[in-house]
Amino acid sequence: MLHDVAIVGGGVVGCAILRRLALGGLCCVMLEKGADILAGASKANSALLHTGFDAPTGSLELACMRAGYAEYHEIRDSLNLPLLRTGAVVVAWNDEDYARLAAIVEQAHANGVADVAQIDASMLYRLEPNLAPGALGAVQVPGERVIDAWSAPLAYAHQAIAHGAIIRRGCEVQGGERESDHWVLATAAGEVMARVVVNAAGLYGDHVERIARPAPFTIRPRKGQFVVFDKTAYPLVTAIVLPVPTERTKGVLVCRTAYGNLIVGPTAEEQDDRVNATVDQQALERLIANGRALVPALADHPVTAVYAGLRPATQFKDYQIEALPGEGWITVGGIRSTGLTGALGIAQHVAGLYVEHFGALDNAVTPIPTSVPNLAEDRPRPYAQANPGEIVCHCELVTRGEIEAALVGALPAGDLGGLKRRTRCAMGRCQGFYCSWRIAQLADGRLADVPQPTPMMRTA
Repeated sequence: MLHDVAIVGGGVVGCAILRRLALGGLCCVMLEKGADILAGASKANSALLHTGFDAPTGSLELACMRAGYAEYHEIRDSLNLPLLRTGAVVVAWNDEDYARLAAIVEQAHANGVADVAQIDASMLYRLEPNLAPGALGAVQVPGERVIDAWSAPLAYAHQAIAHGAIIRRGCEVQGGERESDHWVLATAAGEVMARVVVNAAGLYGDHVERIARPAPFTIRPRKGQFVVFDKTAYPLVTAIVLPVPTERTKGVLVCRTAYGNLIVGPTAEEQDDRVNATVDQQALERLIANGRALVPALADHPVTAVYAGLRPATQFKDYQIEALPGEGWITVGGIRSTGLTGALGIAQHVAGLYVEHFGALDNAVTPIPTSVPNLAEDRPRPYAQANPGEIVCHCELVTRGEIEAALVGALPAGDLGGLKRRTRCAMGRCQGFYCSWRIAQLADGRLADVPQPTPMMRTA
């Protein structure tokens, strides 16, 4: 079968591009090497929807973030996606940082985020009374939001499938040849033919790029570690609490999650490994100490989970997106920490490149709503409904019905990570200690990394 477009990479950016091009009437296939979507950089982040107030003015990143932010608000009701209207405060704790607040406001206004304003310390403490004493002032960013990082790309993927797109997992792209007017891609699951290839391979974007040309960028994985405080800590802050950023990193934040926790992170550590995002005890202890320094009451609340993610940074600050008309290729690389926000905008930009260089899209298509299950705590979940049935994961209050639903359908979970991202099971205080056996029973061999349940699992 000859596809119009093959998208390499099943992260949030790949899912958003797949959706946009499928809505344009193209015959699309997405090739993901993992057992499930979101298996790479997209599986672990801070789940923020950014206004772009601090993005480089005039950058492609800013344009995509602004477009993505707007489209998320437009489509979230039809896809049943959450939105926590938290806002953010960029807090100055010393004279040097305080002197930079005016420039942050100026940049935000230049970026089109007009409601950003500097506030004094008294206003800051009225907004966030649990912050440590000593803050000199802050920049308030009312439009910053917290979302569910996993439901959004899942919804994009489902909508793409509803419009005829194909998602192939366990389909690592290993090479390719341009033959006349189309590509023949060699994958772990056989050949795939497409007129145009979109490289959205994230952490392996430079490797995939070499199929078409010498890669013009090099992926330098940047690890971010997080600590997750217990749900009892959730009321301690309302806004996303940010430091004044440095040239290299936005620094360590404290914010709520859509799942009712409070997170502190991330770190920013470059590494060579593109697969393993390990957590480091010393770094985690520093994060905990940092969080408690910012919000002293965190000392009374335990850390219940830790995680780390990798971002596909390059030697360039901006996104690396361009079309190669003669090669039938579109490059989408260097999508760092703002990819969750920018994904829908990136997809719009890629669609524009496709129209400019490769052919027309059908803009008259009416999107088919593809509502995904709600995972956020600010809206009703199945456990709170009448007759919810069996509760499998008591830490996160996940029902048997939710797990069974995630194992079937157009895009069922392919591994345990995929099941967790669809339901929140095994992600609470006990990290699956009590529910893993039951999950294995319900999965019944359908997940790539979950064995058949045994009596030993029951007693472990």
